[in-house]
Amino acid sequence: MNAAPSRSLFLITHEFYPKRGGIATFAEEMARASVGLGFDVEVWAQSTSSHATEKRWPFRVRRLPLPGTHDLRCQLKLAIQLIAERRRLRYATVYLPEPGPMLAMMMLQGVKGFRPKSLILTFHGSEILKFHRNPVTRRLTSRLIRNASRISTLTHYTHDLLVRHFPEASRKAFLTPGALRSDFAVVAEPPVHKGKDRLVVLTVGRLHPRKGQLVTLEALQALAPRFRNKIEYWIVGGHSKSNYEQLLRERASRSDLKVRFFGDLPDEELDRIYDRADIFAMTSIDYRHSIEGFGLVYLEAAAHGLPVVAHSIGGVAEAVLDGVTGLCVPPDHPAQLTAAFERLISDAKLRHTLGEAGRNWSRRTSWQQSADLLFNAAKPSSPSPTP
Repeated sequence: MNAAPSRSLFLITHEFYPKRGGIATFAEEMARASVGLGFDVEVWAQSTSSHATEKRWPFRVRRLPLPGTHDLRCQLKLAIQLIAERRRLRYATVYLPEPGPMLAMMMLQGVKGFRPKSLILTFHGSEILKFHRNPVTRRLTSRLIRNASRISTLTHYTHDLLVRHFPEASRKAFLTPGALRSDFAVVAEPPVHKGKDRLVVLTVGRLHPRKGQLVTLEALQALAPRFRNKIEYWIVGGHSKSNYEQLLRERASRSDLKVRFFGDLPDEELDRIYDRADIFAMTSIDYRHSIEGFGLVYLEAAAHGLPVVAHSIGGVAEAVLDGVTGLCVPPDHPAQLTAAFERLISDAKLRHTLGEAGRNWSRRTSWQQSADLLFNAAKPSSPSPTP
């Protein structure tokens, strides 16, 4: 039997390899999964440096002559590309998985000839607040949503946030849960490191106030000396916001806590760091109009059998199950956060129990399932209750 003919899908993003982060991973994995569903996939992505090496993808990648920022100049450049390719896009599925391309598409929604046959959007959290705050983008976002065929979010939290600010999304918005990266499909049991003098508390994420590295550092510094002397704090991530890294380093230098900064690491090195860690911590906070919609990194840590310490904000509760795969504490309660670390440092059995539960939890969804829901569902389905 001959395979069904491929359907054209254009995934347009400013967050794609070699950029790192949750949205870049989401875009890559959804494109990869869509190929498996029989789509003819072309990814439009931001430009890269001349010495960057392109991966071998199972789909076409078109690098656009734009840096992938959210400023007006970048939006205009992308809008020009959309206009130039309007005949190819008109009868295809166009998927915008993040806010940068949405802003460009908003400029063209007033002209019917520039609208694709099927427009699909994914919202992650912070952009909802940003789009709603400005009266102009609020109206443009409403129009974009009305013209969209389907809309997805990764969590119930983001779904509720979207519908509250843009009620017109309620009948076409549904869940496409995040999953592990493809190369996290099988994670071996971590090696036993004999003779370790200290437990390793690990944070992986871009250096930004919202990611809460400073909050974690302060909570660890507040531990009693008998606990503080048992640990090291490892920080992986780059792309510092303003002088945030400098502030982190200054705070670390004034403490007797052992802190190591690794910068950005490629995936294969990051895997080894995960396997050397004992506790994962990312205590995200709401920062200005930036929120934590989910956090794929929590799943990566869980896949390596690490118990997680997190703040109970945004969509984090849908990535970390309090008391099952980790410990979640309210933000702005530093004593509770320090107590959570103390509990894990002193209880090896609890670390193991939470870590093993996390291994199973991290595998509960797949990108193939999310892509099938997004592109093949006959009609949007209502979000189901959180397990």
